Parts: sequence; structure tokens; C-alpha cells
Amino acid sequence: MAIFCLATLAAAFAPSWESFFVARLIAGVGTGAESVIIPAFLSEFIPGRLRGRFIGALAGFFSFGYVAAAILARFIVPMGPEGWRVLHVVAAIPIILLLWWRRSVPESPRFLIAKGKMAEARAVVEEIERKARYRSAPPADLLLSAEPVAAADQPAKTVLPRPGIAGLWQGGLAGRTAVLWVLWIVITFSFYGFFTFMPTLLYQDGLTITKSFTYSIAIYMAQIPGYYSAALLTDLVDRKWTIAAYLGGGAVAAYLLSGSEASAQVMIFGGMLSFFMNGVYAAIYAYTPELYPTAIRARGMGTASAIGRLGGISAPILIGTTYPVLGFDGVFLITMGALAAGVLVVLIFGASTRGRVLEDISADGPVVSPASGDTTPTGGNLHAGTR
Repeated sequence: MAIFCLATLAAAFAPSWESFFVARLIAGVGTGAESVIIPAFLSEFIPGRLRGRFIGALAGFFSFGYVAAAILARFIVPMGPEGWRVLHVVAAIPIILLLWWRRSVPESPRFLIAKGKMAEARAVVEEIERKARYRSAPPADLLLSAEPVAAADQPAKTVLPRPGIAGLWQGGLAGRTAVLWVLWIVITFSFYGFFTFMPTLLYQDGLTITKSFTYSIAIYMAQIPGYYSAALLTDLVDRKWTIAAYLGGGAVAAYLLSGSEASAQVMIFGGMLSFFMNGVYAAIYAYTPELYPTAIRARGMGTASAIGRLGGISAPILIGTTYPVLGFDGVFLITMGALAAGVLVVLIFGASTRGRVLEDISADGPVVSPASGDTTPTGGNLHAGTR
């Protein structure tokens, strides 16, 4: 957050486009880091029966940000030739939140346990229970059940290592990583492929509404029910089925949009496409951190999201290259094929996580051993905030 806000403030006072460009790149680093750390962080606090809707709802706030950004830009930028600078100053104001977050946001008990800080983990859990006015079990049982009660009073002697990216491909984690990387590439490729080139392609067919403010608002507003409907569905029918259903819905919407010949159809089917594709993001943001153990949860989330950006980068290049050769139908078939591949991958190879404790999900595959960094089944079970 600090990186983003400070870089955005620097962009507001940039003396040249080159310095502005560098500041925006640095701000992007902050945005990318925060967007993958927060889902991993929050997932370690939420009970399994509610985790999908909480993380999905968290992702849903992206849509409010898009709408707010569009409204701010609409009224601030036209204020004058320096309006864009004022907009950047406004965007840097959230740095004030750090004063509040620093004191009010607790560290994850699971992360503290993984670091051997048992007493600190106990204190966090007890503070959460105190605020909730509820105690589900004695403090010792709320920590690591494999540890004796006395172990909670002092840091553990061994601390989990910080494995590199290779750790995501150890043992049973390799299959999960492969599935997630494919899904993130497919989703990001399709999303940016459609929303980067679709307005241009439709505009060439004479549908000028694709360049209008009304079209943009319709797309943004459709994101909100897309995110939150998927967030609820992930706890009802499981993450993998939600991802498959919304990928399939996106494919149908894209097919209908490709045949649109009237502005009203573009509005409706474009909104449907936005609904389903953003719903997929709500589900994948909940699904990804669940599949990794605490020691590498944030790294797994961040790497999957980063790999997915390769799809976002390649989509405009591939579509722009193939459109003159294959035409609109060819571009549509390429994206449809990517969506279909994503549906098959998640249904055949995706793990089920609905309502399960994070440690139980990790126990299905190897995790990093505290002693050697080898992959071994997990033994402990953290009950705080999981049932």
C-alpha cells in the first residue's frame, strides 16, 4: 500500500512522461503485491464454511473500485489541464489507512505458528475471541493440536523455511500448481482478450455504442452481481464447480455477443460476459490460497496470479495478430477454446475445498517439513477460525 501510494503521489508531480511512466510501473508493483497478499492473509482467518463468500466478497470490491475510479475520473480530469495530477493526489490519500491498519490488523495465527511464535499466535486468537465474546475451546486447543500445552507458551525451536518457487512444484503440490497456473492463464487471457479487443472489433462492425460511456457503465455495474453471486455459490457447490460454471457462462455470453447486431444486444450480452468473467475471479481468488500450506500460501497465490498475467499480455498480441487472418469468428473460436480448456482442467483435476479446514486440505498433499524442507504430510491442525 505504501509503495502504491508513494509512487502514485510521485506520478502526480512527474515533470515528464518518462518519470510518470516509471512511477506508474512502481505503483503497479504495489497494486499487484497487495492484491495477492490480502486473499492469502484473509483466508487464514475465515471458517471453511464461509471462506468462499468472504474471499469472493473481498474480490468483489474490485468492482466498486472500478466504478469509483470511473466516476472520479469523469469529474476530476475535466477540471483543467492539471486535472489528471489532482486525480493522482486523490488516489494517494489511502496511505493514511496505514496508520489504522498498523495497529488494528492482527498477524495471521497460522503464519505465527509456522514461524514458531506460539505465544504470539495464542494472543491473537484470544484477542479475536475476546472481541467476538465467544470461546469455542481452551486456548491450547485453538493452536496447534499436535503441540503440548506448554509449547504454546514459548516459540518453537524449529522454524519453517521459506522455499523458493521450486517449492510450489514439490510432490503433490505440483499437480495443484499446474491446475492453478492453467486456470489463471485461461481466465486472464479470456478476460483481457475480450475486454481489450471486443469494443474495437464490434466498433468495426458499426456498433458505435461500444465507445460510449453507457457501455462502460453497463460493463462495470455487471461486475458487482457477478462477483457476489459467485462468492455465495462457492460455499454452496464448491469452488471448482463454480469456476467451471462461470467459465461456461462466459463462453455462452461471448458466443451471443459475437453475433450481436444491435446496440441493445451488445449492452445485454456484454454485461453478461462481464458478469461471468468477474464471477470467475471471485471463485479463483478464494480457491487459490486454499490449495497451499501456510508456509507458501502467499507465494503460491502471488505466483499463480503473476503467471496469469502472461495470458493477459499475450491476449492482445495473439488476437491482434490473428484477427486479420482469421477474422472475428476465428478470434472468437480461439477464446472459446481457452475457456473450454479451463472448464475441463478444473473439473477433471481440480481439488475439492468446500467447507474444509485449511490444514485438512494441505494434508491431502505434501507440505514443507520444518526440519529439512522436504515434502511430508502435515501433522498439526489449527482450529482457530476454521470450523
